[in-house]
Amino acid sequence: MEISQLNELIRSRRSVFPRQYTPGKQVDDAIITQMLENANWAPTHKLTEPWRFTVFTGKGIHTFAGLQASIYKNSAGEKFKEDQYQKLLSNPLAASHIISIGMKRHAAANIPEMEEIAAVAMAVQNMYLTATAYGVGCYWTTGGITFVEAAKPFFHLDPADKLMGFLYVGAIETPSAPGTRKPISEKTNWIRE
Repeated sequence: MEISQLNELIRSRRSVFPRQYTPGKQVDDAIITQMLENANWAPTHKLTEPWRFTVFTGKGIHTFAGLQASIYKNSAGEKFKEDQYQKLLSNPLAASHIISIGMKRHAAANIPEMEEIAAVAMAVQNMYLTATAYGVGCYWTTGGITFVEAAKPFFHLDPADKLMGFLYVGAIETPSAPGTRKPISEKTNWIRE
């Protein structure tokens, strides 16, 4: 790969929201598998490989929508809102695939939790970059049932583990508009002596 191609790939990565996905068009499972394989090569301290994924596609998208709506309804109590419940049922249906993002704690490895979280975030970045290379849209959300403790068992996560959100993946017709960033010089200090 040319360095310029790598630079362009990194600068082209964008969150593409489900409303931007091509309705009814599926992303090939082979692309999802490649995204997961590349996620598996993220840096990981002491090789704990803390990332855990569950992939929903086809009728599984409806399973996910029903699951998160049900968990929300059962755990919201007085904060329950019908419009939120309906969103949880309908928003997932725009995606081709939804990948849960979990972090499995390895207490015996004596690694700070932050390092395990960072490893999972790097795995997700690898998935994002892979999706961008294939011209596929994706969006990492920490909405829905991400922080609901009752959701963890479905994703084979223990109380010490973290559910870090969901990566929505969908086919897109046109890539997102170019992004902007403030100059790195405004965010960097160099010490030479």
